[in-house]
Amino acid sequence: QVRLVESGGGLVQPGGSLRLACTSSGSTFGMFLMSWHRQAPGKQRELVATIHYTGTTTYTDSVKGRFTISKDNTDSTIWLQSSDLKPEDTAVYYCHFRELKTLRDFWGQGTQVTVSP
Repeated sequence: QVRLVESGGGLVQPGGSLRLACTSSGSTFGMFLMSWHRQAPGKQRELVATIHYTGTTTYTDSVKGRFTISKDNTDSTIWLQSSDLKPEDTAVYYCHFRELKTLRDFWGQGTQVTVSP
């Protein structure tokens, strides 16, 4: 029973930065994998970054060096710090939680990121 709420999206010019937040409730962080995904209209949902409960992170190649995923267990929040944003980063960004003991999946409702001059 996990509820995820994303925030921090908006309109930004190319080269700009945004910080996205995903706040979770209804469950404590135990053995989990959390991730950010994004989806543009008419496109498949794409994995952007993951963070394991131990702290290990992964990134898709297109965002390496520009995006950073982090977590804050104090307030059950994960962050996606994005910089040097490009028009191709435009998408709805979704937070995902996977409970590794049960393999249950939970999704947030998404936050829109638009990169445009």
